[in-house]
Amino acid sequence: MIRVLLPAHLRTLAGVSDEVLLEEKGETTTKGILDALETRYPVLRGTIRDPATGKRRPLVRFFACAEDISHEPVELVLPEAIAHGKEPFCIVGAMAGG
Repeated sequence: MIRVLLPAHLRTLAGVSDEVLLEEKGETTTKGILDALETRYPVLRGTIRDPATGKRRPLVRFFACAEDISHEPVELVLPEAIAHGKEPFCIVGAMAGG
């Protein structure tokens, strides 16, 4: 099982109170996690990535094993610790402003 941590506003929107558990077949990638997340929680479509382009929203960041992978290709295979649920895949709403 893949563990996914969402920011509070997306947890509220999806109607979950804690981390989300997903199953993914094959290699674990950011794209695969996002596809599975949006399939299970259709209300999240368009909140994390643009539905037309599939690109990450500007103020959203992805972390795998405490490393910011926001600018890595979404097809990049994630570490085994993510694939086996030892570490969570984190989706974070970035802070902006001055």
